[in-house]
Order: sequence, then structure tokens, then C-alpha cells
Amino acid sequence: MHTERLSPDDSGLARAASLLARGQVVAIPTETVYGLAGDARDGQAVARIYEAKGRPSFNPLIVHVADGNAARAIADMTPQAEALAAAFWPGALTLVLPLRANAGIASLVTAGLSTIALRIPAHPVAQALLRRTGPLAAPSANASGRISPTRADHVLDPDGGLDGRIGAVLDAGPCPVGLESTIVGWPDGRAALLRPGGLPAEAIADVLGQPLADHHADPAVPNAPGQLTSHYAPNAVLRLNADSPAPGETHIAFGAPGPFTLTETGDLAQAAARLFDTLRRADRLGHPIAVAPIPDHGLGAAINDRLRRAAAPRD
Repeated sequence: MHTERLSPDDSGLARAASLLARGQVVAIPTETVYGLAGDARDGQAVARIYEAKGRPSFNPLIVHVADGNAARAIADMTPQAEALAAAFWPGALTLVLPLRANAGIASLVTAGLSTIALRIPAHPVAQALLRRTGPLAAPSANASGRISPTRADHVLDPDGGLDGRIGAVLDAGPCPVGLESTIVGWPDGRAALLRPGGLPAEAIADVLGQPLADHHADPAVPNAPGQLTSHYAPNAVLRLNADSPAPGETHIAFGAPGPFTLTETGDLAQAAARLFDTLRRADRLGHPIAVAPIPDHGLGAAINDRLRRAAAPRD
């Protein structure tokens, strides 16, 4: 299969919508990372997402919709969910909510769960496409477990990319946030952080007026995307909290200059936006990677979550 690179204009959007309507999968830009989109109502299209990624079928997918009315047609929105949607949608927040009866979503999207993960992306190209297509299931557009893509070139990377395995990539440049969305659900009746991400948990707690509960899911039976123990992984072995590299290691710095620094100034938003691209560049050298300590608050908590999963033992 030849993978087309589409421009983010009317012609490119029309071509992407046409491919999606025919059950193909297309990599699309969002403000967080590039997503691998397929029609969420078409079971065969969703199966092609899993096939292209090599993704375990028990791992649920996020469904992207254009607006709140589209979300309410698919899921039951609780008062807390409505408050979070009003504060943060469109944006880098995914809510795991009870799936409505007759929502029309392919069962493969939810991996057999009675809940569904929903997000309204803020990226203008994603918004324009969703208004043409309706709900799209879209995990990150990379081989399962590998580094997430924040540029179209990452999607098409010969090492771990999807070139030749998907219909097209809609190229709108780099993703401004650079980390996947934060996921919140109510697994035990209380709002819980299911995955840290591009929206700090502290901001969500401020809206709710209470801290988010910690939720430790079984990685073998995830109840939200992004919970597998080994995930976001480069080829190289990662050593975390490394103030300096050992001989033969490539050092990813934080708060200091260097060829592989996440941020020279300690800016966590800049570090988040650079994380996956920096991991990819360092990985190309073929050496073990040592990553400097990252502050574990705000976006730093999500960065550290991704780094721990990237460094976890692989099967």
C-alpha cells in the first residue's frame, strides 16, 4: 500500500474524508500527537487500526468527536463530566464515560467495556476533518508500544513507522502539546486519573474542587488507553534520573543546553512538546540513553509517566 502525504487544505481534507469513508485509516494531526484515525462506527476500519499498529485488541481506543452534542450522542455525561467538558473541551482531556445504548460505535473500539473514551481535539485540522466525517477512533499513529509521533515524518519513519501500512497522513506540521491527552474516568464512582497527559491533573482538580483519585489499573486488562506497562519505547535501553551519562550513553538533558535537551530553561511545556522527537533523535544513534531527572509535578508527572513506560522491560 502506498501511503499518501496530504496537505491540510480543502483538497487534503476531502481526500482524507474520502479514504475514511471507504474504511481506510488515515494519520491525522491533533494538538497532542498524531492519531491513527478510522471510522468509529465501522468495525472493519477499527480492525485496520489495530492491524496497522500491531496493537493488542484488549486495549481500548479514544474516539474523537467535533463537539459536545456529538459526545452526548455517544456517552452519558455526568454533572462532573459536563463541568470538565465546559472547562477543557476542546483540548487535551479524554473522559471515560458510560457508553449509551445504540450509540452506533463499533464494539472493537471499547475492547468489550461498557465505557468509552471520548475527546474533542482543539487542533483546527482535526476539527475540520471531524465535521466532515463524524466520530473517529484514533490512537497514536505509531506501531504499538513505540514512541508516539508528533510530526508527519514520525508517522512515516522507516523504523517503527506506518509507511505503506495506512492510506494517508494529513500533514499539518508539529503537534504543539506533544504528549497524549490526560484521561479521567469514574471507575469507582469518584473522578480518577487514568493516565497523566497534556493537561495537568492539578487543573482538573481545581475545576472539580477535589483531588483526583489515584487509580492503578491492571496493565493486563486496561480500562483506558495508554496503561500498558511497556509503552512509548525506543529501541535503546533507557536509564532514568541520570544527572550525567555513563561512557557510551546518549544524554537527554533537562534545564541545560545540549544536542538532546528537552528544555534549556526548565520549561515543562517545552519539555513535553520536545519529548518524543528528542527520544527519536537520540535513539537513531544506537546507544543506550540516559535521561536527566524531570520535576514530578504538572506536566512533569506526565513526562515521567511516559519515560517510566519507555524504560520498562519489554516482552
